[in-house]
Amino acid sequence: MTADSRRTPQTPLADAPIVIVTGMSGAGRSTTANVLEDLGWLVVDNLPPQLLTHLAELRDEARAQHPAEHLQQVAVVVDVRSRGWFAQLEGAIGAARERGERPSLVFLDATDEALVRRFESVRRPHPLQADGRLLDGIQRERELLLDLRSSADVVIDSSGLNVHQLSAKLSSLFAGDRRVQLRIAVMSFGFKYGLPLDADVVFDMRFLPNPYWVPELRSLTGRDTPVSEFVMRQEGADDFLDRAGSLLDTMIDGYVREGRRYVTVAVGCTGGKHRSVAIAEALSERLGGRDRVDTFVVHRDLGRE
Repeated sequence: MTADSRRTPQTPLADAPIVIVTGMSGAGRSTTANVLEDLGWLVVDNLPPQLLTHLAELRDEARAQHPAEHLQQVAVVVDVRSRGWFAQLEGAIGAARERGERPSLVFLDATDEALVRRFESVRRPHPLQADGRLLDGIQRERELLLDLRSSADVVIDSSGLNVHQLSAKLSSLFAGDRRVQLRIAVMSFGFKYGLPLDADVVFDMRFLPNPYWVPELRSLTGRDTPVSEFVMRQEGADDFLDRAGSLLDTMIDGYVREGRRYVTVAVGCTGGKHRSVAIAEALSERLGGRDRVDTFVVHRDLGRE
């Protein structure tokens, strides 16, 4: 997840007055809405941006009338389905900030390849495709959303995630533990499938011997004990974890000072099956011992082979 540290410190998503969910069609907006509803949020889908002010007023009225009740957090899904109205989103966000309210903007993204594959699997046209190709619609939408993406509080790349992995990642982000100052996603991935778009830090595990070339380990993964033990026995593995942990300690302190709340640490190997998975699990365990830091693991490319 990425965010511009030059902006004012982020409000934790679970405490945000309103969360605006937007992003590329097919990148996971519906899954995000479902996760929030399961967590007890009030979710309004496909809201015209001009109504954001009215929604905030209704929320404030309800809280004033029932101050003792724990009312639902509010999230809205705003995207290009609203056609011409969508152009008003940035203005609506600006108006909210002028009123002293800072809505949190969550942007769902994915590679063109992943989006094409998803649209083809459901056999539906892209909202901006018109009479052109599917890819034309995707590229048109990406250009339209460029400024919004750069101003988002959180950018989530769902390219290599299935719906269950994305749901787990979202659930952790919106969990709402106020004792936690920083949530770190430790993501394993395979370089041959491309770098994660939302990586803040990338580590390359290809300096370690590859368990793939050990016949009895080839079919296993880094989550299996024989592979994990093989990786950790290699020269440099334990030293890497110590040095990476020390480096991230310094970075974590800086992220908290700068108001960052969500960070993705990507750990890669060739296929994202053995070395990166084992190291990601071990690194997450080491980072998880820090006070006010919550870590969770996502294995982006596990099972793709």
